[in-house]
Amino acid sequence: MKTSQPHPWPLTVEEAIAIQEELRTQVITEDQFKQPVEYVAGVDMGFEADGTISRAAVAVLSFPDLQVIETNLAYRPTSFPYIPGFLSFREIPAVLDALEKIKTTPDIILCDGQGIAHPRRLGIASHLGVLLNIPTIGVAKSLLIGKHEELPDTRGSWQPLIHKSETIGAVLRTRTGVKPVYVSTGHKISLHTAIDYVLRCTPKYRLPETTRVADKLASNR
Repeated sequence: MKTSQPHPWPLTVEEAIAIQEELRTQVITEDQFKQPVEYVAGVDMGFEADGTISRAAVAVLSFPDLQVIETNLAYRPTSFPYIPGFLSFREIPAVLDALEKIKTTPDIILCDGQGIAHPRRLGIASHLGVLLNIPTIGVAKSLLIGKHEELPDTRGSWQPLIHKSETIGAVLRTRTGVKPVYVSTGHKISLHTAIDYVLRCTPKYRLPETTRVADKLASNR
């Protein structure tokens, strides 16, 4: 898969904030992708050598049957510290390396992290989507910002995630009786469409199949 040359990677939080403020204006929160969708992908990260080496995994699955088509891994020295709200700067460099290795270009990428449900509206899913100009969805396991009403216990139930009077995502129950996930637009996809694709990618478990496959690779399990 061809990836374009990204912006220079920052060395300080101040530089990272400036990049986020610039790129957030390029995020598209409406559906702009080819249909029918044939391939969905997941990306995830692991770290080795006490966090000094980044291990990025990408998994491409067919859609809607969710069969693994292609996987790949990439390694590179970790160049940015772990700071909440800035994980994309720590993870995306290696993710781009992994994406460069795959032959199948996905129609949608599901990221293990936030999209616009982020203090500056540029979580890893939005950041990656803008850099690649590919539709992305943030599917996070935990809440970063925002508040929501109580969520019904049944699969498919969801509530808007609100921050500063703005709907920034959804709290979505992907399995009855199991903790929800936090879905947000990454890039070139609307929230309602993102919810639909997350549900279609979670036929058995809490997390999308894309994330489950990529997580196993990234964690070397």
